[in-house]
Amino acid sequence: MSNLMWLAIILAVLLGGAYVFRMVGQAATGNAPKFRDMGYGEAFGYVLGGALLVWAVYYYFQPQVAETGVPNAGVVFFRWAVQGFIIAAIAAFLFRLLGRTVGTAGSKKLFRSMPLTAAFGILVILIYTFVAIFAGAIAPYGQAEILGAANVMAGGDPALGGNPEYPLGTDQIGRDILSRLIYGAQNTVGIAFITTCLAFFIGGTLGFLASTLQGWLDQLLSRSVDVLMAIPSLIFALLLMTIASVWSVKLGIPLTIFMVLIIAVIDSTRVYRLARAVGLNIVVMDYIEAAKLRGEGLGYLVFKEILPNAMAPLLAEFGLRFCFVFLTIAALSFLGVGIQPPLADWGTMVRDLAPFINFAAFAPTAAVTPLLAAGAIALLTVAVNFVVDWMLHKTSGLKE
Repeated sequence: MSNLMWLAIILAVLLGGAYVFRMVGQAATGNAPKFRDMGYGEAFGYVLGGALLVWAVYYYFQPQVAETGVPNAGVVFFRWAVQGFIIAAIAAFLFRLLGRTVGTAGSKKLFRSMPLTAAFGILVILIYTFVAIFAGAIAPYGQAEILGAANVMAGGDPALGGNPEYPLGTDQIGRDILSRLIYGAQNTVGIAFITTCLAFFIGGTLGFLASTLQGWLDQLLSRSVDVLMAIPSLIFALLLMTIASVWSVKLGIPLTIFMVLIIAVIDSTRVYRLARAVGLNIVVMDYIEAAKLRGEGLGYLVFKEILPNAMAPLLAEFGLRFCFVFLTIAALSFLGVGIQPPLADWGTMVRDLAPFINFAAFAPTAAVTPLLAAGAIALLTVAVNFVVDWMLHKTSGLKE
């Protein structure tokens, strides 16, 4: 029987199961409102979720090694994912519990209203920050240090090409992957944070000036931003980085500095739009008019009146913009025009370690090697988005 036929049968069973689920629920609960008002799509969602849960439990307990003796990489990775999810949930719960019992009255109140996803996000951000700051003390080797063995598999098992001295293995020229992952937090995350701050300084300043002064300055800046935003950001950044790679050699300036400036200018256009929109809503308020009547200058209006009232949406945008900058830097490094060697960078590591995936057939731990840097990028992105979602919920005034 073809896969398409199996898919049609499974879909038909799920559709029938949704109808039966709703009918049984109505009969068992005496036509309670929850089941009486339940739509067919909602019932199908419950059935589909239950079916996926049953399949996940079944697949989790499948043997890790097939009858032919070849490791079942899919089962191995799925078990690791489930175990990682459980560990992350427990760690987030304990971190939130610690925050509710230790700290100031304000911090305890904050943790009491914090969802588990936000607690997980803050915990991950704190861990990344600690690793980035103390990378030199944590990493067992230097980020550019070439050791005696190359292409050592992850896992530390000598029978599979591993080495206990290098638990995550080494790359093609013999650099320790664990050390480069640790230094990658310092380089990739640190540079992304600096770039985001610079983008907000440029975009926020110009946006507030345009909303306060308006007139010809507002028109000039807004039309310039429209032109820049009309070009796809990644393609534009790649084009400018290609040009900058030539000038960096002539001027003797590291290409990383050009990358920071280019990404900051490109992303400042988005910040400008937000700052201008928020500023235009604030400058019409009565307290702004009162400040103008008192004779307050432009600096006072921007930094004392507009900025404090625009802080909430800007902070939320900072988290989202940091994710975009972080991913842009990783993408440019993956393409070879981002953070340059010998600095360790997660985007470059994904590209350089991709050949290890070919060894997944007989050693699933070997396939983990290129996924480590990609997983580090994904984990931080998810964590920041969790925190940003919580901040948006708090500043929006919505209640549970």
